[in-house]
Amino acid sequence: MENRIEKFEIYLDEEEKSSNTKEKYLRDLRVFFRFARGREWDKALMIEYKEYLKESYALSSANSMIAALNAYLDFSGMGDLHIKRFKVQRSGFASQNKELTHNEYSRLVKTARMNNNERLAIIIETICACGIRVSELSYITAEGVRRGEIQVSCKGKSRKVFIVSSLQKKLVSYAKKKNIKDGEIFVTRSGKSLSRCNIWREMKGLCERAGVSPEKVFPHNLRHLFARTFYNMEKDIVRLADILGHSSIDTTRIYTATSGAEHRRKMENMRLVI
Repeated sequence: MENRIEKFEIYLDEEEKSSNTKEKYLRDLRVFFRFARGREWDKALMIEYKEYLKESYALSSANSMIAALNAYLDFSGMGDLHIKRFKVQRSGFASQNKELTHNEYSRLVKTARMNNNERLAIIIETICACGIRVSELSYITAEGVRRGEIQVSCKGKSRKVFIVSSLQKKLVSYAKKKNIKDGEIFVTRSGKSLSRCNIWREMKGLCERAGVSPEKVFPHNLRHLFARTFYNMEKDIVRLADILGHSSIDTTRIYTATSGAEHRRKMENMRLVI
């Protein structure tokens, strides 16, 4: 099993998949290998595995696991064993229980500073103010901060990201305190890039004191807040897709979905009942 996975990992590297995508594909693939251990790979096994996923995972998670398996089947020359994804009707509204508000974001930053964790506070502000992925923090360099812009490469695409002046001042001050004159700003004591898992864990540690639901607190929700804030100001989804580095506007629409409560308020304000 591990030999097959190692070869698939090399293939994913050659396809220039991001480290996060590669990590997830390999993790999901191991689930299938454990399920199929000792059995012949045929269509019956694939259908049985699909039923197992349906019973054991949320449909969105099951679909991402099917995508990982299908990618491996293509790599192995067994594309005829592909599994079809589950049909999931996308909700037109964002969940209020999951989307971070500006007030909650502010409380997280202030709580990080109250905990004397300046690095975490600035990381949260940087992700949210720039709209970047947590995996793109490594592009926040001393050189880029001095210029006020960085060049981000992700998933085979490159885009320019601007650093607003208020954030630039904070990053310059932080780099000076840490004696960082070049290279990445957010690093460990040994100079390595920060782990996404560690950032996620530190953010979760703020929840209780900040009074924010843990369901809302994870790095990617900061990117969602950036997207909603930009869209509410500009109403330009095409421009927003470019800023976020999305290939499809359909992906960007997920970021800009309003809550059902907000939509209800807008309908009430239409006053179309005489």
